[in-house]
Amino acid sequence: MLDSDVRCLVVVGSQWGDEGKGKLVDVLAKDADWIARYQGGANAGHTVRVGEQQYILHQIPSGILYPGKHCVLGNGMVLDPVTFFDELDELKGRGYEVEDRILISTRAQLVLAYHKLLDRAEEQSRGDAAIGTTGRGIGAAYEDKVARAGIRVADLSNRERLRELLEAGAARAQAKLRALGSDETVDVEALYDELSSLAERLLPMACDVGLALSRALDRGEKVLLEGAQGSMLDVDHGTYPFVTSSPTVAGAATTGVGLGPTVIDAVLGVVKAYTTRVGNGPLPTELPPAEADHLRELGAEYGATTGRPRRTGWFDTPVVRYAARINGLTALAVSKLDVLDTLPEIKLAVNYRLGGDTLEEFPADLSRLTELEPVYETMPGWRTSSAEARRLEDLPATARAYLDRISELTGLPIRFVSVGRRRAQIIEVGG
Repeated sequence: MLDSDVRCLVVVGSQWGDEGKGKLVDVLAKDADWIARYQGGANAGHTVRVGEQQYILHQIPSGILYPGKHCVLGNGMVLDPVTFFDELDELKGRGYEVEDRILISTRAQLVLAYHKLLDRAEEQSRGDAAIGTTGRGIGAAYEDKVARAGIRVADLSNRERLRELLEAGAARAQAKLRALGSDETVDVEALYDELSSLAERLLPMACDVGLALSRALDRGEKVLLEGAQGSMLDVDHGTYPFVTSSPTVAGAATTGVGLGPTVIDAVLGVVKAYTTRVGNGPLPTELPPAEADHLRELGAEYGATTGRPRRTGWFDTPVVRYAARINGLTALAVSKLDVLDTLPEIKLAVNYRLGGDTLEEFPADLSRLTELEPVYETMPGWRTSSAEARRLEDLPATARAYLDRISELTGLPIRFVSVGRRRAQIIEVGG
């Protein structure tokens, strides 16, 4: 499925996350040699179905389910070593040989127990202004990184230095917890013992992953760079402050693994055939409660990491046009088309209206986002199953018309269409 002239492909979510990137990367990984994750942490969840088996991967890239593929956790990630090994051991228990195929950047930051305490305490302190974090400590770990107070994988190799860093980090965390009104305490000795034990398994996987990927590209091998969350959760370009703590866009892909931007050959944006988001913040095309509940049940829209119900809405063209621009998208992959199979009619927002003005582009001002109204087009549904389609021509004519309209409105070709959870239920357009 990877073009012969594409050696380095970025796969990026082009809405608010949960677009189906994990499944697509899993399918594309068949033709890749290396799959590298470039940002985020255990707050993300990629759901992949192989046969009758379902796998939820939080930190390990989706390509791990293919034998012989190398999987990389880049320096742009914040690694939770405890849950990482839980995930790894589960895969081993299900028959996958994984440890000798995973590389972890020595420059990746660690998510520690006190980050999780801080995350939950800070979210609770926000009250009605809560962002809707997962409580996995991601934001707190990135705060330490930016404050130049974090602990990296490389620090595990020097136990004396590790203890000093932990004591300093725990002291800062304890002071913040007290200021937030929390009575939680940080056990430095328990944390040091835990990390010392985990280091025995983690350090053999640690290396300069940018060097490993650069050498792979020099050998003519194919590299997939995958992100977590979606473009609208990017800390710079998303619906700030209701965003994640890291850059999620394609521009972060190379900095997050230690490569230069000129190695990227193509950027594939993954979108749902409708729109969802988890947590708080604006969602311009959000459906009324009854319709939202119906679409949520049709699409099984519950978070892979938290189980939280996702908010649902119609396809939002201004969002995807914006994502196309900030990511430099070269094509789209449309997932979950089959979820719309039973609907008598389908809407998609072509632009926004604010007062008497028409907005073609996605605004940065949060107040404008809460006041604008989507301008919809209504198209007929196809009222028949698309699940067995394996070529574009197998889809109902009205489903193809809907895809054509998405392509026309976004200005992007559609390269892949997903019509179900299984690997075989991916249509390669023009393939």
